[in-house]
Amino acid sequence: MLFSFFSTSGKRTAGGFLLVLLALLASCSKPQTLAALFQKTTPHDDYGRALDRAGLQQAALGRQWQQAAAQALRDSLTVTLPVLETGYFRPEQPTAAGYRYAVRAGELVHVRLTLAPGPVLAPRVFVDAFALAPGQAPDLLKWAATDTTAAGTYDYSYQVADDGQHLLRVQPELLAAGRYTLRLWRGPGLGLFPVKGRTDQAIGSFWGNARDGGARRHEGVDIFAPRGTPAVAATDGYITRTGESKLGGRVVWLADAQSQHLYYAHLDKQLVQPGQRVRAGDTLGLVGNTGNARTTAPHLHFGIYRAGRGAVDPWPFLHREDPVPTALAGPDRRGEWVRPTRASRTLPTTLPLLVQGQRAGYLRVALPGGERRYVAARAVAPAQPLRRLTLAAAHEIQLAPAVDAPAVGIWPLRTAVVVLGQSAGYSLLRGPAGQQGWARI
Repeated sequence: MLFSFFSTSGKRTAGGFLLVLLALLASCSKPQTLAALFQKTTPHDDYGRALDRAGLQQAALGRQWQQAAAQALRDSLTVTLPVLETGYFRPEQPTAAGYRYAVRAGELVHVRLTLAPGPVLAPRVFVDAFALAPGQAPDLLKWAATDTTAAGTYDYSYQVADDGQHLLRVQPELLAAGRYTLRLWRGPGLGLFPVKGRTDQAIGSFWGNARDGGARRHEGVDIFAPRGTPAVAATDGYITRTGESKLGGRVVWLADAQSQHLYYAHLDKQLVQPGQRVRAGDTLGLVGNTGNARTTAPHLHFGIYRAGRGAVDPWPFLHREDPVPTALAGPDRRGEWVRPTRASRTLPTTLPLLVQGQRAGYLRVALPGGERRYVAARAVAPAQPLRRLTLAAAHEIQLAPAVDAPAVGIWPLRTAVVVLGQSAGYSLLRGPAGQQGWARI
């Protein structure tokens, strides 16, 4: 069934549409479980199909929801991990936030999403991760797709398969309103550090360092520790082989559930046998300097070999976890209109910007045309009145400065308004009761 509501001018209005959707979506939106590791489709996919079955894909808000999802993939904003950002959902205008960040193969990306209760319904928010490759469409990581079922805090992590860029999309269901806090940070891909009592600060030689006068490159990292320090299983697995070689000295090979082979070399002593099952933390051997390390201080050469790829850099599997970002200081400006304090080529001082999110020192804003960007918090100020006036005629008020934008109502003749900004021949108005919208005046 397709629902359409029109004002007297023939445009769809937001008010009537919202009332029917509140009831309709309650029946077509079934909560999904947080664990989505083995599903064939994602919660976001299922919700889109539910809109389609309800006939809402062809209605204004249904189309806007899909368009917002696609725009978040095109216009994602780059962040550097770790990051904390607070955001804001507007029920009358579907939106989605996209965060682009660099990743290294082997590390864990941690996501923590905290949702405040919405004013109408408990919010349901879809969180999807994508891998980005130059010149290709974003590749959905279905094992990193999830959704929420109520207000609260949700945590999940996923391991990165390849170096590159990832994108996290955060999108609420239709009509969701409220505020959220997103934390993104990185951690090591292995559960334990392979030398007991040591951290990544003990690594003294890194991946790619020259060996044998530049004839070869280091295919691992060297972790320095006193002779006899336990070298431990960094993850659950089984021992595939042990032995002794000219380069590695006494070695142990451990295979894990991801078809990765962990290589422990230069051991003073081996304490496991081939075929033995081990748990993370079990001692495999003792640190030494056997093999071609006889002239160096005792250390563990630690390498990782992946099926079909050979040796990979162990650093992302081992580095210490980023500190979890803490709460932002300063005023909460989400949902406010601001304007630039100094004109630039693309941002005149009369242009209103809607604050959709904020992080340390920056605001994520939406321009009137829909583009998103970060601006320095110090470069904008709350949108003070440009002028005050009384409407000389009744005006249709719209959600955006565009001919086809949904109408939010008609303000009658002699309504006292404040002009907060201007864009594309439209003015952003605030009415006597604090209501806001765009009109040509």
